[in-house]
Amino acid sequence: MQRSRIALFVISTLISIVALSGCEQVTVQAADQSGATGPQAVPVGVITLQSQALTLKKELPGRINAFQIAEIRPQVSGIVQSRLFIEGKRVEQGQSLYQINPATFKAELAASEAAVASAKASIASSKSKATRYSELLKIKAVSQLDFDEADAAYKQATAALLTAEAQLQTAQINLDYSHVSSPISGQISKSNVTVGALVSVNQTTALATVTQLDPIYVDLTQSSNELTKLKKALASGELTVDPTNQTDVELTMEDGSIYPHKGVLQFSEVTVDPSTGSVTLRAQFPNPEKLLLPGMYARASIIEGVKSDAILVPHRGVSRNTKGEPTAMIVNKDNKVESRVLQVDRAVGSNWLVTHGVAAGDKLIIEGLQKIRPGALVTPTQVKSSEPSSINKAQ
Repeated sequence: MQRSRIALFVISTLISIVALSGCEQVTVQAADQSGATGPQAVPVGVITLQSQALTLKKELPGRINAFQIAEIRPQVSGIVQSRLFIEGKRVEQGQSLYQINPATFKAELAASEAAVASAKASIASSKSKATRYSELLKIKAVSQLDFDEADAAYKQATAALLTAEAQLQTAQINLDYSHVSSPISGQISKSNVTVGALVSVNQTTALATVTQLDPIYVDLTQSSNELTKLKKALASGELTVDPTNQTDVELTMEDGSIYPHKGVLQFSEVTVDPSTGSVTLRAQFPNPEKLLLPGMYARASIIEGVKSDAILVPHRGVSRNTKGEPTAMIVNKDNKVESRVLQVDRAVGSNWLVTHGVAAGDKLIIEGLQKIRPGALVTPTQVKSSEPSSINKAQ
């Protein structure tokens, strides 16, 4: 009995040793297999960056100003006899707006006409006398003094006629000025005077104001620093000018809508406003629907130039490091992740315009960024920057 127990114990011990030996072999094989395969590559979505010609635009704030403004003022004094326009309506150039009582001016015109007639009669008489005395002087029938007096009288009559004619012209102008007309075509404001009001030449208050709204100006402001950078970029060849659309301007209205008509950039001021450090640029827009009114605020997009080798990087492929610098993850030739610090110029839609940090041909990671870090091994898959792939959807 005792021998049976000892034999059973020995057999059990042998079985345990064999089992433990098998487990160790399995563990070693698993460890060997794990070491042979190494770290797993992470699937990521990438796009290959490409350079392209890009038209750069700049959005500037501005105010809308009328194309022409005419303050209607009297050029003669008198009583307003009638108003000849409807307030707020369109008036045409040369259209009569007010009638000032013309009675005084008609009387002055009649007096001037009479003075001209009298001067003409006087000059005829004095001319005849001077001619006659000239012949008599030759035969010594009159003295030299008598001839000189007759000749002087003729010359005085001639001068008097010129004076009378000038007075007649002035009287006619004053009579015409009694009809107050519009110097330009446009929308007229409310009238500041009523029938029966006394108006004078030197009064400070305008009778009304005519404003031409089509076309219309938009005065934009740009900092002198930005303008200097733009000039340097154009001079160095970094930007080029496209003559077909360089002066085109697009306008965004106060409510955020895009104005349906394009404008033309006309000129830039040559002086800088010392209080704001900005330069004024003027654009002209057609305004047939009268949507733009003087004093409105607007934002206009002007063309700076064309960058022939622009590289655009999607926003979702750019993050910030601890220093606040923009960074991007790039797949190198060994399919490992590199972190690049970028220099960006501006946002262009849903992309950044990058000037330094990446080059054409670089593979930018835009999907799977949460699973990687610099130095990690990845499996890149080309995706469209505008559409998320299955890699992104699976995250």
